[in-house]
Amino acid sequence: MAENISSERKQPNKKFHKKATRVDLTPMVDLGFLLITFFVFTTSMAQPKAMDMVSPNDTVIDVNDLICESCAITIIPTANNVVYYYEGNFATAVIKRTDYSATGIRALLSNKMKAANSIKREPILIIKPTTTASFKNLIDIIDEHTICLYKRYYLDTLNAAELATINHL
Repeated sequence: MAENISSERKQPNKKFHKKATRVDLTPMVDLGFLLITFFVFTTSMAQPKAMDMVSPNDTVIDVNDLICESCAITIIPTANNVVYYYEGNFATAVIKRTDYSATGIRALLSNKMKAANSIKREPILIIKPTTTASFKNLIDIIDEHTICLYKRYYLDTLNAAELATINHL
């Protein structure tokens, strides 16, 4: 018959000494910082994005650059957030006044877009800021141009007749 030997014999108490394993991570941290530094220096940073601006060339007449009078609207931003505008040619135009609200300049540009689209033409926005207009006013008009999906706009300077008419209003 088999006997259970382990129950009868007592083995001496052996204590297993576990050695503490310690991994030094300093070289791996150094390597990580070297890799981060390498990638930071070798990547290209985000390039600043700006709106495209078309400046007309007066020496060459392009047939694509001709503007129908019923499709053009001229915006004149002035001081105190006041905007004057006229449609078509200045000689026959009536200058009107509006503001930067959604029922002001945005409604005006949207209506002009609809009118130009109904005759299958592209509306053109001409911006002629006064010297008293702030940069914010100019950017607000360009933003409204983008919101209303106009494809082209022009920046121009006021002539003496336009400036005199604006000053009398």
